[in-house]
Amino acid sequence: MRSTSRVLRTAAIYVVLLAGAVITLAPFLLSAMTAFKTPQQFAQQPALAAPDPWTVENIVTLFAGPAGFGRALGVTVLMAAFILVFQIVFSIMAAYAFARVDFPGREALFWVYLATLMVPAVVLVVPLYLMMVQLGLRDTFWGLVLPFSFGSPYAIFLLREYFRGIPQDLVDAARLDGASTLDILVEVVVPLSRPIIATLVLITAVSQWNSFLWPLVITSGDTWRVTTVATASLQSQYNGNWTVVMTATTLAIVPLVVLFLVFPKHLVRSITISGFR
Repeated sequence: MRSTSRVLRTAAIYVVLLAGAVITLAPFLLSAMTAFKTPQQFAQQPALAAPDPWTVENIVTLFAGPAGFGRALGVTVLMAAFILVFQIVFSIMAAYAFARVDFPGREALFWVYLATLMVPAVVLVVPLYLMMVQLGLRDTFWGLVLPFSFGSPYAIFLLREYFRGIPQDLVDAARLDGASTLDILVEVVVPLSRPIIATLVLITAVSQWNSFLWPLVITSGDTWRVTTVATASLQSQYNGNWTVVMTATTLAIVPLVVLFLVFPKHLVRSITISGFR
């Protein structure tokens, strides 16, 4: 009886997991299938039916038409790469200062800075927008990236806790060998912190690639439009042509799928640490 109940419990767990997987993957499968259908096929065939015949007409329309989706992809790559590099660099430097450098008010300043995590991001949109307007950076690349380039409270918190776990003896030994603070950070701390840095790289890359609200607010034309905003505008631009919209959606998630396939362990670790909040 005990073995039977265990088998039934295991079977029930797998059924629930399978149902969850189907519910999660169905929208992505629907998007990918629709991307290779004509509008007529989309209207006449079942939603999850394979395209018959397959067509790349939607991709041609998306890149050759007035949507400017190719430029939006390029802007998104440039924005995400810029913010990723600068946010990780500044977060590492700030986290090391909070973890290993003694200066007056260090703990108080850290907790005050960390308290900004409690402020909803949407509350900061209007002040940031007014600042960018005053600086003349509205609808520019710098206005798009600067507010998120100088570190992240969440990243600094994680890195600080990880840096504090590095044995002090290693830092002291490097200092006795004549290493400066920057040398210790670059040659000792960073190499020992590769797992957490790789995790933060993935978290930052995914969050910036999916960024929508700030690019929508700070940009107004096609020049610095990102993929999320471009995809949203397609719904009105193509007047309900869902095959083109689904093509844009599918292309927008391809880089994230590639990240998952190339770095599955780090991505799972990032989900465990962050919960993708």
